[in-house]
Amino acid sequence: MSRDATPDPYADPLVFGQRLQILRVRRGMTRDQLGGLLGRSGSWVKSIETGRLKTPRLEVILRIAELLRVRELSELTGDQSVRVELFDGPGHPRLAAVKAAVDAFPPSARHEAPPPAHLRARLAHAWAARHSAPHHREVIGALLPDLIRDAQLAVRQADGAPHRRAAQAVLAEVYSLCQFFVAYQPDPALLWRVAERGLVAAQESEDPHAIGVAAWLAAQAHRDAGLAHFDAADAVNLETLAFLEPLLPDAPDDVTAIAGALTFEAGYTAARRGETGTAWRYWDRARVMADQLPVDYYHPVTSFSRAIMGAHAVTVAVELRQGGESVRQAAAADAVMIPSRPRRARHRIEEARGYHLDGQPDAALATLNRAHEAAPETIRYNGYAKRIVLEEAEAKSPARRRRASELAVKLGLLAA
Repeated sequence: MSRDATPDPYADPLVFGQRLQILRVRRGMTRDQLGGLLGRSGSWVKSIETGRLKTPRLEVILRIAELLRVRELSELTGDQSVRVELFDGPGHPRLAAVKAAVDAFPPSARHEAPPPAHLRARLAHAWAARHSAPHHREVIGALLPDLIRDAQLAVRQADGAPHRRAAQAVLAEVYSLCQFFVAYQPDPALLWRVAERGLVAAQESEDPHAIGVAAWLAAQAHRDAGLAHFDAADAVNLETLAFLEPLLPDAPDDVTAIAGALTFEAGYTAARRGETGTAWRYWDRARVMADQLPVDYYHPVTSFSRAIMGAHAVTVAVELRQGGESVRQAAAADAVMIPSRPRRARHRIEEARGYHLDGQPDAALATLNRAHEAAPETIRYNGYAKRIVLEEAEAKSPARRRRASELAVKLGLLAA
């Protein structure tokens, strides 16, 4: 290896501090930025990285893992004996079939593509199944391969520009559904392939709603790639909002909803940066847009609605590390039922993060159990939930350790 090459953080005998420095740099985060997010100084981070301070406690290691979005805890600790996935979940059994459908590009078609109305009906069924099934990845993983192939075929066989644009809009939404399936699985290249193809199909469709949904998902992919990609997330988000804004006075509900979802996402990214005023300002704007929708409206892709704004407030407070505010927002939001099982589970996880920040670990574990009841596959792929469970499995309280360990077994973090 040349002197200029980046060291491999997975190669022994690197110690914790060296791994921390490599992974931090790869995420585009300075020592001051990481220290600030940990409630420490940049010099403290430097002391850990250079070995002047010993390896921190487990709760600090787990918080660092969360901030750096490491795939497995062993990437940070170097201990290969305990393989704990964090922000990459376990590979789903149906991942290979979905990947094969995404990657396939047959030069000729052996059968006629289904009519667009038929594809739309199947897509609507798939979204409904995703929202209602506790094991939603299993359900949509079974539906996606044929949907992907048939939607691609519809584009290739489209007769004339209007039919091709309509087929591209369907294909873009199929890729959106696919991105929900491949997210947080151990194939980041596939995630980006799906996100980029969704953007291309949406642009070709010239459909405002399809463009908005593809941008919403692309912005999330950029943000989840780490702090160095936050500017890219904002660029996709805000450019798409600028495109949609002139359409909003006469827009149908789905376009208003995707604009509202994009507005909240801008606030979410600001909260991840620690920009309190900007984050809440975008949340306020999104709430105004939600209030323009019918009371019972619920966007099938983003879950944007009046009902979701309370959950979004919890997320903003959590990302800003405002424990007390998180708990207050959770109490206000709890009376509203979120129709989607996976989105309800995600909300419970955000509530649990708020309770944990506020020094209420027992409430956090109870709330994570409610998340598991709503959608086991959501919590199993969620790194924030795993961090709380692993930390409390080391708690001093025997009763709390037992509850956390029982949940860790359910999540596959510990053997039964």
